[in-house]
Amino acid sequence: MLRVLVRWQWAAPAIFIPLVVTGSLIGYRVSQAREQAAVESAGAKLIPVRFQVVDPRPAPAVENIPSASQFRDAAFFRGSLYLCGPAGLYAYSSSDVLSKSYRTGRELPPGELISLGVTPTELAIATAGAGILLFDGDRFRQILPADPHLHTFTSVLGLSTGRLLLGTSNRGVLVWNGKTLEEFQPALKGAHITAMAGSDSDLWVGTLDDGLWRLHAGQVDHFTSELPDNHVLSITLSGDSAYAGTPLGVVEFCAGRKSRNLAEGYFARSLEADNESLAVGTEDEGIVTVPLLPKGEAADFPVKAPVDRIFRLDGVRYSLAGSLYRSKSASTDWVPALAPEKGALTDRNISGLSIAHDGRIWVGYFDRGLDVADASFDSVRHFEDEHLFCINRIAEEPGGGRTAVATANGLVIFDPSLTVRQILGRKDGLLADHVTDVLFRPSGMVIATPAGLSLASADGIHSLYVMQGLVNNHVYSLAAAGDRIAAGTLGGLSMLDRDIVTVSYTTANSGLKHNWISALERVGNDWFAGTYGAGVMRLDSTGHWSAMTPGFEVNPNAMARTGGVLYVGSLGQGLWIYSGRWRNVTAGLPSLNVTAVAAANGYLYAGTDNGLVRFREEDLR
Repeated sequence: MLRVLVRWQWAAPAIFIPLVVTGSLIGYRVSQAREQAAVESAGAKLIPVRFQVVDPRPAPAVENIPSASQFRDAAFFRGSLYLCGPAGLYAYSSSDVLSKSYRTGRELPPGELISLGVTPTELAIATAGAGILLFDGDRFRQILPADPHLHTFTSVLGLSTGRLLLGTSNRGVLVWNGKTLEEFQPALKGAHITAMAGSDSDLWVGTLDDGLWRLHAGQVDHFTSELPDNHVLSITLSGDSAYAGTPLGVVEFCAGRKSRNLAEGYFARSLEADNESLAVGTEDEGIVTVPLLPKGEAADFPVKAPVDRIFRLDGVRYSLAGSLYRSKSASTDWVPALAPEKGALTDRNISGLSIAHDGRIWVGYFDRGLDVADASFDSVRHFEDEHLFCINRIAEEPGGGRTAVATANGLVIFDPSLTVRQILGRKDGLLADHVTDVLFRPSGMVIATPAGLSLASADGIHSLYVMQGLVNNHVYSLAAAGDRIAAGTLGGLSMLDRDIVTVSYTTANSGLKHNWISALERVGNDWFAGTYGAGVMRLDSTGHWSAMTPGFEVNPNAMARTGGVLYVGSLGQGLWIYSGRWRNVTAGLPSLNVTAVAAANGYLYAGTDNGLVRFREEDLR
């Protein structure tokens, strides 16, 4: 059982660097540091933010469909162990009891939780899409920069001064001092930050492609040639040693100088070290424990899963590899300690949805194949292979016949018994193996690919592309009204009548505001086109285009209609609903990135990159 002791020290051990220098050199260094700090302070760029208290989000009646989850990071704060994962934050007491949980989209703003950090007064949480959350034990506050590109942070490090260092994907390290957010170090400006460790006086920073940085005593050290790879995945400190993990192994630095290479050839996703051994968490080889003393013995971690974090609590090593594991000894015998709640669904990153005529829910994933569930999600079947992997679209034949699943590696056809009856690809006559959308019609199927349209019928498969009048070969979305077919492409919209292109619309020849058509639906006599940048636009029967929403990105094929109500999934702006007027719904969503929608039997299903929720349609109107 996990034993969380109150005497846990939240701060990382300080790094002591022997100062074998003369008094004059010390004076020079101090003066140099002050001058550098003054220059940086004068040139630091303040970043506008919204700083607000987070209240539990009022949401319409919404049901979270449990998906496979994981623990991603851990921190000890005010007597409890906090574990975070994509779905929320969980507090465990000293008796291993889950004392409190905070769910994304409900108690917390929509967005995955990425990492945790601790200051003397607050728990800090870096998120994907919701900025930084601060928790004092009673309430949450949110730091949300005005720049939407800064709503996602890669890492967070709390300092003993109360300041927070925030890692970003393209703005280097930012610092929050409780009142303002600003750039921290000009040398790191523009860098993709992957890891941070240390203190105010001695900080180590890892980047995606620019190696390792050390900031100390007013100077900046940059390490690239010392590393086997400039992609730094992880950093840990122990005494006067620092360890940097890369895809090709670990480098040990002693007193700021490279000492040796360790765990060569291992993908060092996470690290933790003491005086005797280094624990290396890998991508798919578990944990490798490397002895640091001459007579030590190496040991392996039996669970072959991505290891996101290794940390120490009361002298005992713990690791997060989906679940929480504890090491029974210094280097061996890892045992389970805590597991996240089990989910009915296989994954959280949803890319396609369809509701079958018999009520079954088909859920496609970005990289985990396909689930088919009954309406209560009590029975779920999973399908995944070299074809059923990256799902783009799921479409059922009218009348409840076949179901076509468009994937990045072919079109997979299921019969009503969930048996795969056919797999179509380029070898079978399609223009490409990558299928982006599929549409059933009485004569067969229309199949969209990045190379054009493939039209399948009893007579075979023939193709339609730019040479036959299609506005662009890269087709993303399809919709039909009788014999008319609308094909949304990267370069505009083409209308087909009996498989002949009759007209094409672009920004150059019409009122269309964006050429990239990502989703299509027929509503009444109008076509509604989702664009990747100009929101939703309407094409009426006279050929006139009108803008229906503000400009935003409509996710590929994230559009569904029941009756006269249209549902649209957006990138970063939640769910949009049209029933004569537009509404924007964000409350209740586990992420603002709504990647798939489907509606039937009085329910709307909204898939996101962080899970699936189900609304009653009457509560959304």
